[in-house]
Amino acid sequence: MLYISKNLERRAEALINDNINAPEVLVINEKGESLGVKPIEVAQKMADAIGLDLVCVAPNAKIPVCRFLDYSKFRYEQQRKARESKKNQKVVNIKEIWLTPVISSNDFETKLRRGRQFLMDGDKLKVTLRFGRRMRMLSTDADADRMLNKFIEGTADIAAVDNKPTLEGRNMTLMLSPKKDKK
Repeated sequence: MLYISKNLERRAEALINDNINAPEVLVINEKGESLGVKPIEVAQKMADAIGLDLVCVAPNAKIPVCRFLDYSKFRYEQQRKARESKKNQKVVNIKEIWLTPVISSNDFETKLRRGRQFLMDGDKLKVTLRFGRRMRMLSTDADADRMLNKFIEGTADIAAVDNKPTLEGRNMTLMLSPKKDKK
């Protein structure tokens, strides 16, 4: 991640002042007003005259767009916004619990308690009911639905169902997410 951001900074620095390679650029002043298309030398002299940097903000346009601004202040603001957005994001983990159709009631209760703990910690929960080759013959879809519905009822006070139970090959899966008002 750090390597990528350093590359982006280098690429952005390559588009400042004397590093701009285009013969003509569309110039925008510090107030956001367009000054028209100017040769790069004239635009650079204009930027030097007012004491700001000439920064290429749209290098891929037909005529590159350059703006007068204090680049160090601009870069600081961009980094501050990136830190703010990173601070406000929440990482959601998905925990998974595996069940079988022939699970004993004690094991089921243990898995249910563990699933409730995952949900209380704020993680999403994926409940997977695995059918083996022979178990598929022993168990019907009604039994599997009944078991997953029992799991849903056991977590109803703290969890909401994201996806209803679906059969995918030999597995039947169910997604639960914590409710906002779990307290």
